[in-house]
Amino acid sequence: MPATDNNMRQSQPANCMYQKSCCLVGIPVQNGTTVNGCDMGPDAFRTAGLNDMLTGQGFSVSDLGNLAAAPGNLIEHNNRSVKQLEEIVSWAKCIQEASYKAITTHDLPIFLGGDHSLSIGTIPGVTRYAHERDQEQFVLWLDAHPDFHSLYSTESGNLHGTPVAYFSGQKGFEGYYPRLSNKVADRNICMMGIRSVDAAEKQALSKTQIEIYDMRYINDHGIAKPLNRFLNRVAAAKGALHVSLDVDFLEPEIAPAVGTAVPGGATYNDSHHIMEMLHESGLVTSLDLAELNPFLDDRGKTASLMVDLCASLVGHSLADPSLASHSALEQA
Repeated sequence: MPATDNNMRQSQPANCMYQKSCCLVGIPVQNGTTVNGCDMGPDAFRTAGLNDMLTGQGFSVSDLGNLAAAPGNLIEHNNRSVKQLEEIVSWAKCIQEASYKAITTHDLPIFLGGDHSLSIGTIPGVTRYAHERDQEQFVLWLDAHPDFHSLYSTESGNLHGTPVAYFSGQKGFEGYYPRLSNKVADRNICMMGIRSVDAAEKQALSKTQIEIYDMRYINDHGIAKPLNRFLNRVAAAKGALHVSLDVDFLEPEIAPAVGTAVPGGATYNDSHHIMEMLHESGLVTSLDLAELNPFLDDRGKTASLMVDLCASLVGHSLADPSLASHSALEQA
């Protein structure tokens, strides 16, 4: 379905020559979780200044408003714990079409969640476009959870725990989720920040080629080397790179506005470092910002941090190169 016309706007400061176009697509889905509030996420990103930040970084920004899924038809499943399946299927169809259209018309679509079930739609949509251009699709999954359950393995029944299994073509979705036109090869998926994995997910992941760097690995070895290895593979393949950033990737003390908080997440410095490396690579073609729940936030600090991270992704640096050069000169 088309986006609703609320929040439809385009921002372009006077006398600015743009090199890239960006669109914002609000996806106020919260059917994948039992914690209410994610439906307010897209507008919280807007309130936190996402649009103005992007225009300040030289993007032509089109805000396409918020999607609205059609009412779902009743769907029954053998796994009685599965929740709101019909709504998720309806959202998936809506988002897949919207994300495909967004990436065909803009250099950088940014999808504003909404719980992480949004990736059931966004990633298949952008993957379809990549395959039409004879590109391999890659995914960097920044999350505390691998979200690798099938409809049969999930015990919570919360379907924001299923996207990666679905878009990588795992079994267990046939006849329910939309049929994939193109899957993301598991060897092209890299997960970082993982620290909460269910037994069924662990077993399923062990049979794949997905690269997984949990927080133990990151704390012991740092983020730069594994991320560089992955980015080098994307560059060598001339691939398209989708980044999916879940608020719970971050340490809850700096990002409390999430319904699935897991202690021990990425620090402020590490998360900005990742975004700056992604910018320097020049490889990112689309972005999810998922699981922001403003109802759980502290005076908007999580929304503001997510916008700051997005700023680092598109070119703003925390470091001051002039100070680094000055320091180097003094030492010489």
